[in-house]
Order: sequence, then C-alpha cells, then structure tokens
Amino acid sequence: MQLQKEELDQMDRKFRLNLINSISGIKPANLIGTKSVDDQENVAIFSSVVHLGSSPAQLGFIMRPQTEIPRDTYPNIMETGFYTINHVSESFIKKAHFTSAKLGRGESEFDRMKLQQEYIGDFYAPFVKESPVKIGMKHLESISLPNGCIFVIGSVELIEVPDEVINSLGQLDLSSYLGVGISGLNTYYGLNMLESFPYVRENEMPEFE
Repeated sequence: MQLQKEELDQMDRKFRLNLINSISGIKPANLIGTKSVDDQENVAIFSSVVHLGSSPAQLGFIMRPQTEIPRDTYPNIMETGFYTINHVSESFIKKAHFTSAKLGRGESEFDRMKLQQEYIGDFYAPFVKESPVKIGMKHLESISLPNGCIFVIGSVELIEVPDEVINSLGQLDLSSYLGVGISGLNTYYGLNMLESFPYVRENEMPEFE
C-alpha cells in the first residue's frame, strides 16, 4: 500500500484514525494520576509520554484539545501543579485501558476500574499502587500545538521503582516486570529485551557487512 496525502485525506475516517495512530509503532503505556483541589481523584491512560532531558530530569506528554467540557486530567494539573506517571504492566492492562472512558465529572476511574490509589510521602497526586514504576511530576509549562493539542512539560520530583529491575548502569529492564506498550489506540504488546549495546563512540564502531 502506498498513500499520498490527498488519498489519506479522502480515506474513511476510522480507517485513517487507526492507521495514523499505529504507524508510529509501539508507544509507552502509562497511567497519569491527578487530584483536584477538592480531593477528587482521577487516573487516565496515555501513550504519549516522552523523555525531554535527564539534567534536570523532565518528561512531557500530549493532551488532546480541551473542549468546552474538559476532561479531568488537564484541569487538575493546571489547578494543583502535580501529577503522577505510572507504568502499565500485563497484570492490569484491561483496567488501565478502560480509564479512557468518558466518565462524569466527579466520578473516579480508580473506583470504577478497581485500581488502587497510593500516596507516597506528602506528594499531592495519587499513584497507581499496581504500577511497578511510579513517577511524581510537577508541572512546568504547557505548549499549544498546531493541531490544538497541548504538550505538557513537567519535572521529575519523585521516583519509586523496585531495586531488582534496575541494572548497575541505572537502566530499567521493562521486560522484568512485564511492562507493556500500545500500538494505535487499543492494541497492547508485551515487551522483551532483545539486546543492550554500549554508548556509541565513532572510534569504537564495529565493521558492518
């Protein structure tokens, strides 16, 4: 199949949506937890979390355009300044996926999907207890994108991860805790570590055939 932009524009909407959402490959599966100023907890799945830098430690993710009736995640982040990022593993894929449902304002996905909220120290936003990797974030900046989406940038304030999944170099073995990735909007893949290569230096390059 070969498609020009004009053909994409004329394609069936649902087919195009699925194609473009999956064409970028496997994306990380994360649950983002927030809490409103009146203590209403919220958690929702995202596949757009990206690394921005390690010093200072920053991560970003993309929010869909905010309509006249916005979802809970973004307003909670803007009002409180805090949120959590929680890795999804195979044991709770189904619960994590259904947090994408459009619940009514004031109804918590933690309760509806039977996920357990967890608080670490005095960090404001709730973590997902089932998640093996938990990251506490502080909002830094929101950038409007050309398509109406919002790129949310935050600083890493707290990390909780099992000692046994980190090697001597500080790298996480995602396969050790059955981490998952997302293709498109609703297809999940298991992650297996295939190989780990050294940091690339030109004078240490191997010969390729």
